[in-house]
Amino acid sequence: MDVLEFTPEPDDYAWTFGGVPPVRRIKPGTMLRLWTEDAYCGRLRSTTDLAGASLQMPFVNPQTGPFYVEGAEPGDTLVLHLVELTPARSWGVSATIPYFGGLTSTDRTATLQDPLPERTWIYEVDSDKQTVGFQAQASELEIALPLEPMLGTVGVAPAAGEARSALVPEMFGGNMDTPEMRAGATCYLKVNVDGALFSVGDGHYRQGEGESCGTAVEGAMNVVMIVELLKTAGPVWPRIENDEYLAVVGSGRPLEDAWRAGQVDMVHWLGDLYGLDKLDAYQLLSQVSEVPLANVVDVNYSVVTKIPKRLLPGATVYGGIHQHLRSLS
Repeated sequence: MDVLEFTPEPDDYAWTFGGVPPVRRIKPGTMLRLWTEDAYCGRLRSTTDLAGASLQMPFVNPQTGPFYVEGAEPGDTLVLHLVELTPARSWGVSATIPYFGGLTSTDRTATLQDPLPERTWIYEVDSDKQTVGFQAQASELEIALPLEPMLGTVGVAPAAGEARSALVPEMFGGNMDTPEMRAGATCYLKVNVDGALFSVGDGHYRQGEGESCGTAVEGAMNVVMIVELLKTAGPVWPRIENDEYLAVVGSGRPLEDAWRAGQVDMVHWLGDLYGLDKLDAYQLLSQVSEVPLANVVDVNYSVVTKIPKRLLPGATVYGGIHQHLRSLS
């Protein structure tokens, strides 16, 4: 197996999906060892650093990549298996940001309320105990929370020559912010352009479902992943497989349209796996699906449709490539 190590310099960061030349060309079957910067570009390092004074739009959510996958053509399925996600710093950070988050006025949900006050929280990482420490700003409460690393953004270049902000989740993946994107997961994305041009970033040391305030425990991440390519029709929406679940991430606004997108794609996935017609697949989905929110704060919302694999006997998913990559890793 080829192994490529890549740590970007600040000038190497991608701020969009699409519209960016590749930083490296790789062959299918390559293992990547990458470093990704946090969503704030490392600018928030103490509780006195505030987002409004420290961040400059649109230079947030920097991506490592894009990578050109040799042989990838529009319509193919790009396979990204996450082997390891390890915090690259001893601390993570979260913040409230003016007009951003699920429980405040925004540019799209306009009210006469003032924005919530800015505040920054620093979470110390305890590598031995595998925890991150929440410390309240207005009281003495401290809680050690489990360390659960994930990637907020995984995506390919969009179709039709588009360039989309790294803050956006869509059919190409992007800023989906789902805790399902953790070590041991395999992500399936439809290739839209030659080479796929995929990027990853936005490491989270942990995040609750929905990412209520708009930011997780953001942190730089060491990423180990294996890249593969299937010459089969790529999924409409990003799909994720782990040892326990099959999942689809749908994104859009309003929230119910994000839910519908994932539900419809899962109906088609069940149809492909079992030879079911649309109504039979719809009926089965209705009885077995789990639907956690990924984010309700981004430019588009993201909703996950999950099905436990224990309820899907005999299904061979993408030729068993998830199990194959798990054994390699």
